Amino acid sequence: MNIVARLPHYAHLIRVDTLDKQVGTTLLLWPTMWGLWIAAGDLPPLHLILIFAFGSFLMHSAGCILNDYADREFDAHVERTRSRPLATGAASPREAIYLAVFLLLIAFMLILTLNALVFWLALVALALTVSYPFTKRFLPVPQAYLGIAFGFGIPMGFAAVQDTVPALAWLLLAGNLFWVIAFDTAYAMVDRADDIKLGLIRSSAISFGRFDVLAVILCYAAFFMLTTLGGLLAGRGWVFLTGMAVAMTAAGYIYTLIRRRERAQCWQAFVFNNWVGAAVFAGVALDYFARG
Repeated sequence: MNIVARLPHYAHLIRVDTLDKQVGTTLLLWPTMWGLWIAAGDLPPLHLILIFAFGSFLMHSAGCILNDYADREFDAHVERTRSRPLATGAASPREAIYLAVFLLLIAFMLILTLNALVFWLALVALALTVSYPFTKRFLPVPQAYLGIAFGFGIPMGFAAVQDTVPALAWLLLAGNLFWVIAFDTAYAMVDRADDIKLGLIRSSAISFGRFDVLAVILCYAAFFMLTTLGGLLAGRGWVFLTGMAVAMTAAGYIYTLIRRRERAQCWQAFVFNNWVGAAVFAGVALDYFARG
């Protein structure tokens, strides 16, 4: 089969075969963007916006491939993932690794245009991306590890703008970590029954047990408190707080989706987190324009 005929399988690997699967890219992009805006104190330089936006797509795509590679023996037994190319044999493990390396090389070339501190932070981000899929074998809450990986664009954004990573960046990263635990627990709730049957994959949805919904709500609360504190420390005003209020309202709707623990609604809750991130970013970005 020639390369053109295999493109649909590659598109499936990097989740561009359907629009809703790209929510992972936007969930990675939003905190990166609000970190970049706060670091700049104004509209960031256009080249940084483009580099970090494209970089988010590349890193998420490569991360999806590596996740599928690590889980290729299990995905065929999980309802949501059984049609993935590595699970069905439509793509080979070697193809997947080649494609992941190709995407990571492009991301690496983008990083080379920035300063040395961003480069070293990018190496940490790469290590997190490559190792995360395997943490599901032994960490009771691998979502916390994913939270660090998904939020690492925040210190990288500060490094790109300021050539340093202040305490504020780490505070925002900590807040984002709780958001990732919240939305990825909803994601894990979709697969919980299958994961328990396999007995080989760990997740927060399994570890939290009957307290899963409560844990998600508490994580949202921690996310909102830390992110709001970070925004206020950065001097943000009423527009930022309005964005946070909208995000909190969206989180309230997410609670109504996950409280019955039904697969379809838990998936909808995961996807709806895109609006939480968009509301926070809108609050951050528009606040600068309102003050200008």
